[in-house]
Amino acid sequence: MEVTGASWVALSLVFVSITVRWAWSMLDWLRLKPKKLERCLREQGLQGKSYRFLYGDLKENSILLNQARSKPMKLSASHDIAPRLIPFLDQTIKNYGKNSFVWNGPVPRVTIMNPEDMKDVFTKLDDFRRPPPNPLLKLLTTGVASYEGEKWAKHRKIINPTFHVEKLKIMLPAFHKSCDEMIKEWESLASKEGSSCQLDVWPSLQHLTADVISRTAFGSSYQEGRKIFELLKEQAMLVISSLQSVYIPGWRFLPTKKNNRMKKIDKEVKGLLKGIISEREKTIEAGEATKDDLLGALMESKFKDTQGDGKGGMSSDDVIEECKLFYFAGQETTSVLLVWTMILLGQNQNWQDRERQEVLQVFGSNKPDFDGLTHLKVVTMVLLEVLRLYPALVLVTRTTGRETQLGKLSLPAGVQVSLPTLLIHRDKELWGDDANEFNPERFSEGVSKATKSPISFFPFGGGPRICIGQNFAMLEAKLALSLILQHFHFELSPSYAHAPSSPMIRPQYGAPIILQKR
Repeated sequence: MEVTGASWVALSLVFVSITVRWAWSMLDWLRLKPKKLERCLREQGLQGKSYRFLYGDLKENSILLNQARSKPMKLSASHDIAPRLIPFLDQTIKNYGKNSFVWNGPVPRVTIMNPEDMKDVFTKLDDFRRPPPNPLLKLLTTGVASYEGEKWAKHRKIINPTFHVEKLKIMLPAFHKSCDEMIKEWESLASKEGSSCQLDVWPSLQHLTADVISRTAFGSSYQEGRKIFELLKEQAMLVISSLQSVYIPGWRFLPTKKNNRMKKIDKEVKGLLKGIISEREKTIEAGEATKDDLLGALMESKFKDTQGDGKGGMSSDDVIEECKLFYFAGQETTSVLLVWTMILLGQNQNWQDRERQEVLQVFGSNKPDFDGLTHLKVVTMVLLEVLRLYPALVLVTRTTGRETQLGKLSLPAGVQVSLPTLLIHRDKELWGDDANEFNPERFSEGVSKATKSPISFFPFGGGPRICIGQNFAMLEAKLALSLILQHFHFELSPSYAHAPSSPMIRPQYGAPIILQKR
């Protein structure tokens, strides 16, 4: 087919038009829109550093993070870890006050610390949505935690019954089995050295919570899920590393070493999960009843999807994504809670003694039961205080899809709002002068009396999107801690180095503990 001169001109015009539109959209995204949003925020009294092309505050934040992680911090009565985990945000608020903003690349992120405004962010789901997921995060997890609208509501409705109280009672024997294996392993190690030993408990607690989520959610042992956990941990580190720089559309498709590894991990994890799902399908086809666990609920929903029009249940891909989410989040959050609880109780022996006294008074040497666990007041106080000081997530982020009123602020579309958990949980105006100190006594009359505003305590998030597995995590933590206290006295090893690090506020150098058999 012969191309005439007129056709070449037309094609050239189309190409030029596309190029100009692309260039204009990039200019708007990287320069014009950020400056317009900045003017709008400053006119309302918000302060922060001026926008810097493309990177915003990310470069400076990365430098400060690397400096903070380069050495441990002193473990003292004060647990002010914000300068280590969110150094740039912490510095910004100290310099500009609570009414400030930072730049997440070309997107301004407004800090929200007023309880009434926080309540709106948590409850007005249509106005404050989760930021559009970075495509890199999809390689780690999606699932119910990241969905919006009807899809979120449908998945939440399907999964929610799995974590009702009656279902948790059914899960308790599986919790016991996993915990007993860890306790026996620790007792064996202590016996080999007389009656005590030094042990980094962090890997053990990760293995414990991995085993629990495997047994209760998927009916398999930790050994079967080991590869999945190892892969997801590696994936988390790769994704977090990538997120510390500006996301450039299309960059993830380049065949870099990191991109290739992340894609390979994603493929392996999905393959392993498909294997677990396939085995469950075979048992269902063989006539066995649907198991009373998370995977059972998901499989039942998948069956509804294949039988109907697809609107009532989940697709195969949906089931895989929910499995990935619960494999990762279900294991990580509880292991983080347990490791900081042991570290803080190792530092504060008086509270360890009070907890042990309560556990022995309620259970003696018997296995902890469900009713007893729900009535452990001192243990609950300690866990709440650990969640306050060392929450799994350092901040909660939402975004505006349209112009939105938040208190006195009128936020334009495209602005993020940030609820910095670490800073709000330590706000002296809300928690008192000892806000940076470990004091479980503040929760003696519950959360409502511990702070001037209950909304200021949100280790599991808040509003309708509050973590669906919070009761699961708390029950598991209470049981594990009760069994540890029944069998051991423990203290921090002199070799312990205090170095909280993200993601999920892990102990960077582990948690060496001296365990003494009782």
